[in-house]
Amino acid sequence: MEQTRKQGRVEVDEEKWVYDSSVDHKGRVPLRASTGVWKASLFIIAIEFSERLSYFGIATSLIIYLTRVIHQDLKTAVKNVNYWSGVTTMMPLVGGFLADAYVGRFCTVLVSSIIYFLGLLLLTMSRVVPSWKPCATGPCHKPRKIHEVVFFLAIYLISIGTGGHKPCLESFGADQFDDDHPAERRNKLSYFNWWNCGLCSGLILGVTLIVYVQDHVSWGAADTILTVVMASSVLIFCIGRPFYRFRMPTGSPLTPMLQVLVAAITKRKLPCPPNPAQLYEVPKSEKTQGRLLCHSRSLKFLDKAAILEDKDITALAKQQIPWRLATVTKVEEMKLVLNMIPIWLTSLPFGICVAQAPTFFIKQSTTMNRNITDNFQIPPASVYSLAAIGMIVSVLIYEKVLVPALRRATGNERGINILQRIGIGMVFAVVTMVVAALVERKRLRVVDSDQVKGSLSMSVFWLAPQFLIIGFGDGFALVGLQEYFYDQVPDSMRSLGLGLYLSVIGVANFLSSFIITIVDHVTKKGGKSWFGKDLNSSRLDYFYWLLAAITAADLCIYVLLARRFSYKTVQKRAVVAVADC
Repeated sequence: MEQTRKQGRVEVDEEKWVYDSSVDHKGRVPLRASTGVWKASLFIIAIEFSERLSYFGIATSLIIYLTRVIHQDLKTAVKNVNYWSGVTTMMPLVGGFLADAYVGRFCTVLVSSIIYFLGLLLLTMSRVVPSWKPCATGPCHKPRKIHEVVFFLAIYLISIGTGGHKPCLESFGADQFDDDHPAERRNKLSYFNWWNCGLCSGLILGVTLIVYVQDHVSWGAADTILTVVMASSVLIFCIGRPFYRFRMPTGSPLTPMLQVLVAAITKRKLPCPPNPAQLYEVPKSEKTQGRLLCHSRSLKFLDKAAILEDKDITALAKQQIPWRLATVTKVEEMKLVLNMIPIWLTSLPFGICVAQAPTFFIKQSTTMNRNITDNFQIPPASVYSLAAIGMIVSVLIYEKVLVPALRRATGNERGINILQRIGIGMVFAVVTMVVAALVERKRLRVVDSDQVKGSLSMSVFWLAPQFLIIGFGDGFALVGLQEYFYDQVPDSMRSLGLGLYLSVIGVANFLSSFIITIVDHVTKKGGKSWFGKDLNSSRLDYFYWLLAAITAADLCIYVLLARRFSYKTVQKRAVVAVADC
């Protein structure tokens, strides 16, 4: 009876307070009713909407600006877009590490948003300050050098801002949900889907409204809108501070992993105990900063770091053992990171396919008929909104139709596991490249048959299938990658984990440029390069077939890895003590 009363008090206490190592804005244990969940995450999704509005308003029209205003040739412009996109999506690794280790997610988001705002302000000045404009009066064949310097400085300042903004904001939003509370955990599964709906809403407005202003008013007017919106969203983000749950930085997440490796090498000659319960873990009665993990059977060599020797017991009493003895949880966290490497590598071909949408796909749209009526023409970059629409549709269908049905069929809380979701997105990427190759071949035939109009006699909506399909792929693979790199990393590395997710896209952009350089070099030796001065003298259809083949081969390897993957298993806990698995 006494035990039942105690258990009831614990359950009531957990309903009132949040015991997941987070604190409120005053450094206290958060009150569940007044902090976190949707009331907090909506403020966070609002600033993500603003950031995506700015990013895609710039990114989707960058290829057009570089070729039309700065007058770069196609290959140079595509490489510059890929380099910028690559840096922008690699910087989150730095921002995520600093947030997890030293600064905290809220402060990192705030500082990086201010840097982002300064980049937008400088970009606006490069287009409105008379001495910094590309040309003194009207269009010119070669822009001023000062404009190029300020322009590139501004967009790379935006890259630095994105480095702290992207990984920390998304993980900060996910931190508002308690993994050990059933209702909040289910809401968290929906959070990543609704996060991406907010992201896509910003994307759609960025590639329609902002791009329309760029085309029909001026580049400077569009940049002014983005600057004002970003300033407003930073203010909104700060207003939500009383509702947030905060995770305190825990020091470098790399140090414990290095300690596990050193301890395992030191004890490499010791046999692993037959019973994993003999491995060292913190006492159940001892309060811990994070959740404890269950032992797994993979990478058994690392288990040796948790073998408890007689001399370790003496050192344990003096608290001087981190480089000789690791807990099972620390060992399992090391395993999680090592198991991610193959998944990260096999996700890169998908990222390469995604990298074609804001470069070659949009450049294709500039050569086609974009007239809706006699008086209205779609801006080239606005075609990219179809990818966002495809992503929103796929996320909504997945969230509202597939997940409930799959939950009933499989008993899995997610419907299907994370890696299956990513794999489905990869299939869509292969289909996208096949469709893109067929459409480009059709466009080139139209150019050959009509030397006067060329592909202007072909509607831009021929590109709709490839944009929609890659959007469907994003709804499965990109959202799945976000969940994977947040959920399957150690709790102390969640911002860095989302930085790893973004680095898939970043490295893929660099690889895309590298493949273009190699293919250009090889095909030139064969007589004619696949990448000419313009699209009509290029053979993008061959390039798309090549990417389809690479991604299909990679998908086979990914399926083998996914079938053998072991997911993170967390020990159940009471309020502060840790229960058995």
